Amino acid sequence: MKNIARIIIVGMALTAGAAIAQNYPGGRPVRILVGYTPGGGVDTTARMMAQALGELWGSNVLVENRPGAAGNIATEATAKAPPDGYTLVLCNIGSHAITPARFAKRLTYDPIGDFAFPIKIGGVPNVFMVHPSLPIRTLQQYIDYAKRNPGKLNFGSSGVGASPHLSIELLKSMTGINIVHVPYKGAAPALADAMSGHMESSVGNLAGAPLAAIKSGRVRALGVTSAVRSAQLPDVPTFAEAGVPGYDVTGWYGLCTQSKVPQPVLAKLHADGAKVLAGPLKKRLEDQGITVEQATPEQFAAHVKSEIAKWTKVVIESKLEGD
Repeated sequence: MKNIARIIIVGMALTAGAAIAQNYPGGRPVRILVGYTPGGGVDTTARMMAQALGELWGSNVLVENRPGAAGNIATEATAKAPPDGYTLVLCNIGSHAITPARFAKRLTYDPIGDFAFPIKIGGVPNVFMVHPSLPIRTLQQYIDYAKRNPGKLNFGSSGVGASPHLSIELLKSMTGINIVHVPYKGAAPALADAMSGHMESSVGNLAGAPLAAIKSGRVRALGVTSAVRSAQLPDVPTFAEAGVPGYDVTGWYGLCTQSKVPQPVLAKLHADGAKVLAGPLKKRLEDQGITVEQATPEQFAAHVKSEIAKWTKVVIESKLEGD
């Protein structure tokens, strides 16, 4: 009799969970937290996802910027949010791989265990740029100049320890060059100084404003960090093609939430994410330089775990651990 009662209770719970998922979000607003300032690739992607999901659900999907602590403020808020599926975070290589690699001993949450990974959006490279006035046209010329003039070249990024910054730390490690990092408070001001000529070189996430700046000729792209060229910049070589064999840094975006969100809700998030990413949103993302790469939640979680291991090594070698 106890077994029968247990089966009945489990069945009722599953039925209730399915009903909740079918109705989700049920007219309630959903928040997407962004751990960075407006105007960068993470923010742009979050707003595009919010619009598409809001149209699908007929509900408000609000983007809430909570910049600071290398994305940790928004990530921690999501980890500690009610497990109901109404708080999501635009998780990315910075928030869920590099920040855990840098601050593993300080985090108040488990970047894997406290999260569910229902929607992988896609991959995006960083791009290394110079002002057009600089008489350097290729990455190899830049590397050669930096070797002849150690410490003379500066490069700007969205901040210490973010993916763009560490992608150049990896370049420095692999080539032996000495160039000086100038951190900014976000991707937008870093790009603005590169376009104005106040900064000789700059690195940023290709999605969003950098792509437009390159196409308009306001900056010159020397290379993309991914293993393959970007479809949006087919004439710009990869770092590996431009003289750094084996180099590969590909960022990624997804929507993550609290790990204790009911499984039926997580399943609906995954299904609805797949639906909007297969529609007109796909081209809009690709026009921003993002290659849509869907995955199962299990595949996405496994990828995040492997990325933490990869960047932990880079952080240690660049002496950025816990700074």
